[in-house]
Amino acid sequence: MPVALFTHPACLEHDPGGWHPECPDRLRAVLRALEAPEFTALLRELAPAATPAQLLRVHSEAYVTAILAIRPPQGETVPLDADTVMSTGSAEAALRAAGGAVAAVDAVMAGWARAAFVAVRPPGHHAEPGRAGGFCLFNNAAIAAEQARAHWGLKRIAVVDFDVHHGNGTEATFGPDPDLFYGSTHQYPCYPGTGAATMRGAAGNIVNAPLPPGSDGAAFRAAWAENILPALDRFAPELLIISAGFDAHHADPLAELRLDVADFAWLSERLVASAGRHCQNRVVSVLEGGYNLDVLAAASRAHVRALMRN
Repeated sequence: MPVALFTHPACLEHDPGGWHPECPDRLRAVLRALEAPEFTALLRELAPAATPAQLLRVHSEAYVTAILAIRPPQGETVPLDADTVMSTGSAEAALRAAGGAVAAVDAVMAGWARAAFVAVRPPGHHAEPGRAGGFCLFNNAAIAAEQARAHWGLKRIAVVDFDVHHGNGTEATFGPDPDLFYGSTHQYPCYPGTGAATMRGAAGNIVNAPLPPGSDGAAFRAAWAENILPALDRFAPELLIISAGFDAHHADPLAELRLDVADFAWLSERLVASAGRHCQNRVVSVLEGGYNLDVLAAASRAHVRALMRN
């Protein structure tokens, strides 16, 4: 059964400004990387726009209404905070990013794709139910999880996150609900300042493994092998969603972890194996961070290669 790639040209129209690291070239780099002959078998799908009902499973009505109303004139931007900016095309891009994650869940649950990679922007894991932040507008991974519950009747859903920054929005959404699991490695201290190992959620369903600046691949692999992956096995999800950020690489400009592409490949392979044990190989991976374009391209190739070996 093939792997699906969900994306949309509208995601290139989110333009926070030439100075901003979360730039359209990030997505272009990923999509060019996945044009290599080894990825010919990918099913290439256009991400639909998320519906209001899908967004409201995670975000407040007031927040959704406010974000979708921000559509500045061409060439102008509206800052939401010091890092998060909206341009003319941002609202539509955010709808396609969330909608791509929803459609990816539908694809793997309906059985016409074994796994899916959602190559979209803006990213999502910092978006809280009522607040944007960290370049994120809607929480794509959390919206995908709620689609699996509301539309497909699943109960136990896991999101795992290897972005260098802690997914405070996902933790805020999942923490009170024991049927939702969130596991994360991330640099600490670093933006957004959350993700302490002491944060455990309602029923031990939050597993944070913070890594100090300068941590290398060995520390990263140990955190997953000794902490998060065993907890994921105990949770035994019916669907695995990955927040796939590639900014923990040593060449990324926004943080100070010291990973290589091989570390992302190692973890991707183990997450795919976990999905094979617990959820009939059903994996949905959603792009988060990664700001060195060459690294982002190489790491995305390694990650999708692992999904295709599922």
